[in-house]
Amino acid sequence: MGRCLWVLFLLLEAPYCGGTLSLGRSQDKGACLNSLWIFMVDCDTIFKEIGYGNHFGGKEVDKVNFTVCLAGVPVGITAMYHSTKGFCQDYLTEEEPLFSLEVMPGDIAFEREKSAREDEYEGFPIRQFSDRYLETLAVYRKIVDKMLDFGILLFHGSVVAVDGAAYLFTAKSGTGKSTHTRLWRELLGDRAVMVNDDKPLLCVAEEGVTVFGTPWDGKHHLSSNIAVPLRAICILERGEGNRIWEVSPRDAWPMLMQQSYRSGNPEKLARTMDFIDQLAAKVHLYRMACNMDLSAAEMSYHKMRESH
Repeated sequence: MGRCLWVLFLLLEAPYCGGTLSLGRSQDKGACLNSLWIFMVDCDTIFKEIGYGNHFGGKEVDKVNFTVCLAGVPVGITAMYHSTKGFCQDYLTEEEPLFSLEVMPGDIAFEREKSAREDEYEGFPIRQFSDRYLETLAVYRKIVDKMLDFGILLFHGSVVAVDGAAYLFTAKSGTGKSTHTRLWRELLGDRAVMVNDDKPLLCVAEEGVTVFGTPWDGKHHLSSNIAVPLRAICILERGEGNRIWEVSPRDAWPMLMQQSYRSGNPEKLARTMDFIDQLAAKVHLYRMACNMDLSAAEMSYHKMRESH
């Protein structure tokens, strides 16, 4: 029951670019439920039904077809912009896709509206993004929703690999995930390799959890097309000093769920919850209050590398 209440809270209140709906605080309950219902409708279907085809802004779109391999799964993509293929260039493959997707004008419109809602929710000025950038978000949303069928989950965090093991740092936006993994690289030099700085994929399997790089790697574009066993996850929070401690799956579960992609499909959302249970049982979990000094990286590295 407690887990279900957390999911309801996350769906209605916690904004995340991976999959939930962001609702303004001024909306009443009826508006919230109505918005949630709209979010759970496939936006492809909506825009196809009202007459969009391969036309965008009244112009015929010359689409591009290509295949990428993400987390070992070949995915066929039909995109509206050639720049999307360039964005995925390090992950292109000639393999036969296991599933395919197509970006429609409605998908880009959905991403623009969703971004505006999130900015309003946070009290920020509404940012203006290009259609080309928004298409990359639309592509990833379609990919990660289908990836749940393969036991693969999108997780929001910064992942660094050291000596063949991966360590994932997650936190609320702006806390300092990327700063902390940068400190690890300063501390450890060439031994530390960035797997992904923003939106890695996690494959949750019986034998353990593997983390994969993706092109969706944050504003600094730090990632590698590699697969590394995940040893530990650390939830970061700001602190004047440095302190790290191990936490239970139950204590970590709300944050793990908040930082995961949450589909609007109830069946897939339930699957995500199961993946989080498995993830929490298969890796070591930590919480750390820290500053942005190199000493913070020294403490977290020495503590987390002890995980077996």
